[in-house]
Amino acid sequence: PSMNLLTISPIYLALLGILFIPFTMRVGAYRMKNKVNLGDGGDPELIKRIRGQGNFVETVPLAILLIVVMEVLGAGDMWLHGLGTALVAGRFLHYLGVTARGQFVCRPIGMFATLAVYLVAPVWILVAVL
Repeated sequence: PSMNLLTISPIYLALLGILFIPFTMRVGAYRMKNKVNLGDGGDPELIKRIRGQGNFVETVPLAILLIVVMEVLGAGDMWLHGLGTALVAGRFLHYLGVTARGQFVCRPIGMFATLAVYLVAPVWILVAVL
């Protein structure tokens, strides 16, 4: 077996890992600035930042795992790049919609893109293995 089994999904895993850094740092910096050690302190801005980061943590792991499994099972480059791009863009847009302006545009588009990965990838996997 090739030692380079995964060549596409790691790109999106890396991009998502990089994207997570500013999401996390924005929470930490705000906590330090406003002296909120635990919880949200009832601060609406901190609540938005925590939820933006939290939603990323809640949705990304399974979605990227699905894409990795697709690659292991032999999915074509278009499938992998399409779903990887949808996931990265979707998570970024959703974060903007939760933490900044754009809650009525960015957030639903971002969630739709993420849910598309959750719909398409499992169906592709099932078709490939059944």
